[in-house]
Amino acid sequence: MSRKALPYLLLLPGGLWLLLFFVVPLVQLAAASLYDPAGSLATGYAMTWAFGNYGDVLAAYWPQFGRSFLYAGIATVLAIALGYPLAYAIAQRAGRWRNLLLVCVIAPMFTSFLVRTLAWKTILSDNGALVGVLRDLHLLGADGRLLATPFAVVLGLTYNFLPFLVLPLYASLERLDGRLLEAAKDLYAGPVRTFRTVVLPLSLPGLVAGTLLFFIPASGDYINAELLGTPNEYMIGNVIDSAFLVRLDYPQGAALSFLLMAAILAIVFVYLRRSGTEEVI
Repeated sequence: MSRKALPYLLLLPGGLWLLLFFVVPLVQLAAASLYDPAGSLATGYAMTWAFGNYGDVLAAYWPQFGRSFLYAGIATVLAIALGYPLAYAIAQRAGRWRNLLLVCVIAPMFTSFLVRTLAWKTILSDNGALVGVLRDLHLLGADGRLLATPFAVVLGLTYNFLPFLVLPLYASLERLDGRLLEAAKDLYAGPVRTFRTVVLPLSLPGLVAGTLLFFIPASGDYINAELLGTPNEYMIGNVIDSAFLVRLDYPQGAALSFLLMAAILAIVFVYLRRSGTEEVI
């Protein structure tokens, strides 16, 4: 066996796996998005190269597209506000408790995504303790509610995908050289300036990777909107789920899926260019 051929042979199993379970389904999905929209699953779909499917679904469901990216964007900002201090504390201040805290961050992932979301449905319910306390404190009106609101959907997204942001951030902050922080202090830099000029630039690759790992699945999520919201809070993932499994409209579902992928790729490309961290991918 040639030494030059060995690396390619080692890559062959992974390449075949990607070809079979990623490329082939993607090609089939692309073909389905161009089927005749007048067809049905019972009578079959004819390939008519109906590129108009894309314009039709975009015109019909642009509010759900906008809502998906809005909710995902707000949840990402909240996750950064919660996750950055947490990741920094674990990486630089936790000491012998570091491993335990990391387990606490990861532990919810051992539970089903559906079960975790249903738990929030119970916590935010109208008869739950949280709503009762907020009403007693007059922070919520007598008829006010948390469940079935945009707040509940964003909260669910933030909670469910938070570990995807914390772990890459922790990996970057854990490698932060403490001597750099001491040097900044010796040069009379305050905590805010030290964070802005030392900590944030050095942790930027982890922050960018974490926000991408958070934002991408949050944009396509449908479980949180389904269980914690109402049809008024439905995201594009809910529409795609309905197109494939309820209405059995495969051309529409496939076209929506491709538009969602294209939009996410465009956002990721612009984000990486603006952040100056193209090497993340």
